Amino acid sequence: MSVLPIARLAVASPRVGALPARFAAARLAPAVARPRQRASSLKCVNVAPAPGASPRPAQPSHPKQRRGRFTVPSAGKGGFNALPDGTDDLIKKYGDTARATGQFIGKASGLANEKKGFKLKRGGGGSRGYNEGNGVFLLLLLNVVLFVLDNWMHLPFMKLLYLNHMHPQWWQFVTSIFCHANWGHLSGNIFFLYVFGNIVEQEEGTFGVWFSYLFTGIGAGLASYLMLPKGVGGVLGMGAAATVSLGASGAVFGLFAISVLTKLRLDFKKLLECVILGQFVIERFVSEAKMATIAGGVGAGGVNHVAHLAGALVGVFLIVGLSKILPPEK
Repeated sequence: MSVLPIARLAVASPRVGALPARFAAARLAPAVARPRQRASSLKCVNVAPAPGASPRPAQPSHPKQRRGRFTVPSAGKGGFNALPDGTDDLIKKYGDTARATGQFIGKASGLANEKKGFKLKRGGGGSRGYNEGNGVFLLLLLNVVLFVLDNWMHLPFMKLLYLNHMHPQWWQFVTSIFCHANWGHLSGNIFFLYVFGNIVEQEEGTFGVWFSYLFTGIGAGLASYLMLPKGVGGVLGMGAAATVSLGASGAVFGLFAISVLTKLRLDFKKLLECVILGQFVIERFVSEAKMATIAGGVGAGGVNHVAHLAGALVGVFLIVGLSKILPPEK
């Protein structure tokens, strides 16, 4: 702590000369200029009432609130900040109606709260407008972050996250579905992930879309490892370059199938959505099957058609299996 140098006044000495001129003048000023207040000689004495006399009623007093040297009446009935006359009656008359109207609007818009938090859907997603899309957003963010670390910052350890068919590691079946080779590869996958991932999350919640993405992506990677060659090039198996798989397209094709099957129920709106999505998904699946037949699994540009088909089939098996295990949704 530092002490700031402040000029002190010489007031300790009783002599007038020790004081500055202005203080000395003030001290020698005549007494008339500064009259002293005389002490009051009145005293408060409690006087007992005379025998037989009725006690004097107490005078009503306003509650007062002291602020410095002033006394201000408190905000009581008719005080300085009292509400206008009739305001309380208006609040009592229309307050319940306004509250009921607000509750009705909240329920109609889906923003009403339950007693113990937001109402959860079957898949674990919260009420609409609060956490809808959070699961897909985190998936997109993770894909983009890993792409930046790999393709822009060129961190060497990122290559270890690819699925190496010659020397696979168990974690590569998970990490490879978040990695991408170039911007065109990432751009197409995150677009379809955003569209169809949101559809799945609306039906199954945040946990549902994450589980679907991981389950179908891992299944697509496993199918690629089992069906595609372990290496490319070389002579008699010597000097071959290892085959690697990466990308979210297998998981995206899984979301294609799941988004359609979760809409398949006895509801006109859901059936219409199922038809609109289904015709697109079936067209893509048939196209991938033709390309896989012609190219033998891997097409031009290193497109892994096996992973696409496997991801869609794993998505179908997932929904069919869960429909047998879980009770029907009411």
